[in-house]
Amino acid sequence: MKSLRFIITFLVLALILVFSLACAEPELKVIGQVEEGPVVVEESVPEESIEVVKEEAGKPEVEEQAIEVDKGIFSVEITLPASLFEGEDINEVVAKAKENGISEVTVNNDGSITYRMSKSKHNELMKEIKDGLLEYIEEIKSSEDYISIKDITHNKTFSELTLVVDQEKFENSFDGFAALGLGITSLYYQLFNGVSSYKVTIFFKNAETGEIFNKVIYPEAFED
Repeated sequence: MKSLRFIITFLVLALILVFSLACAEPELKVIGQVEEGPVVVEESVPEESIEVVKEEAGKPEVEEQAIEVDKGIFSVEITLPASLFEGEDINEVVAKAKENGISEVTVNNDGSITYRMSKSKHNELMKEIKDGLLEYIEEIKSSEDYISIKDITHNKTFSELTLVVDQEKFENSFDGFAALGLGITSLYYQLFNGVSSYKVTIFFKNAETGEIFNKVIYPEAFED
């Protein structure tokens, strides 16, 4: 399904992201009423079609891209750190963003990239990420690859998830890798949801006794 392909595609990018959260926090903000409309994108995405922030005499100047717009829609800005795009073709990154309906993409001097989109497009993106995450959870629960996992619960923001497991089977298997995937995708959801603190806690509960016998916190777990 589309949502599942979406979450798998971004797992690779998210793996890079979680290592950079401590040193470069992405930013998401609603920036007020702006105009929105179709964007004319050339297939090759030439260098001049990318909006770049240039600093001159200590003051940034923006070369604005011509955009055909409609009025009355709120806009959302998401800035992702440069470390997320290491080894990537920036032209390709910009092209893919616009193909997915992002109305404006800015490549900043520090290598970070700012995406600007309508609030409705942001809501659509968040729904797609959420649907993909929920589908991923259901696949883990029903997969024969994770025989010890009986259930997975979560809070509304996916900042806390609980794996209900057969503890003996869990501790003698590699089912803990399911927590890694859940941690990454949940961090990715929070990133685009604009939360101020990026943290996902995954609890492990004994299905028979109801006791929490372990927990892992991301992205702290990647620093151990």
